Amino acid sequence: MISNPNEPVGVSGDPPHYATEVIDLEYHRHGGAPLLARVYRPLGPGPFPAMVDVHGGGWTSGTRLQNAVICEALAAAGIVVAALDFRMPPEARYPASVADVNWGIRWLKANASRFRGRSDLVGGIGSSSGAHQLLLAALRPHDERYRAFADPGESSAEATLDFIVACWPVADPLQRYRMAQRRGAEILLRNHGAYWPDEQAMEDGNPQRIVERGETRRLPPLLVLQGTRDDNLPPDMAARFAAAWRQAGGLAQLEEFEGQPHAFITKDPASAASTRALDLIKSFVARQVAAIA
Repeated sequence: MISNPNEPVGVSGDPPHYATEVIDLEYHRHGGAPLLARVYRPLGPGPFPAMVDVHGGGWTSGTRLQNAVICEALAAAGIVVAALDFRMPPEARYPASVADVNWGIRWLKANASRFRGRSDLVGGIGSSSGAHQLLLAALRPHDERYRAFADPGESSAEATLDFIVACWPVADPLQRYRMAQRRGAEILLRNHGAYWPDEQAMEDGNPQRIVERGETRRLPPLLVLQGTRDDNLPPDMAARFAAAWRQAGGLAQLEEFEGQPHAFITKDPASAASTRALDLIKSFVARQVAAIA
């Protein structure tokens, strides 16, 4: 358990700034192996909106600690955040990690009150391949492959989300795979090969295609953040995805950051672009709270 010494700021007109507490908990178990969530909790009366955080890493690397700078900023703004570990290759391939995320969403809803969070106001934030997995879980909350585990405790919570923040998302893994083939991008190709059984799976587990096919009509408000110098993704991927979301009837806000690379917030959290991005995320969540309250 780690405490942040910051005290709440009560200056008129300024957003609240909470001291925070960080707790590592087991949220799921596969056989004898635990999966951990790092919960960032504002130290205030609440109740607070809540979010799951799904890290990137090409589906094959990274931990729940990866987006700490984002999670800490959100908690200080009055948002409970549960950053999830999940199974990765070589232990497990698609769709195992999405089943873990599905469970993690339901676990947070079932346990939100423990952290003074609101079970009726739960969103998600994901980065890169983590955004891909979060989007899949949100678009298919009842898919039997993703909802592979019984409800946590006595809860019957669904894995639906009230809002989504997608940071530099791999929204179309098949398009990204073909880009990697053209470029001979060995690391990207290796990651795709480790996670995906084949191209058919990339077509199936594909948020862009799911939205374009009209597979679901439940499209929660979406914020997409994308740097214009991101060489990890096709240059039009974020814009195509936001446009498809709107075309299907959802609300999508696309924010592009001139000259910024992939994962720019965690690479340089003190930059003006990162500060702007974090402010946009907090403002976006505040609007969802106001709309639901």
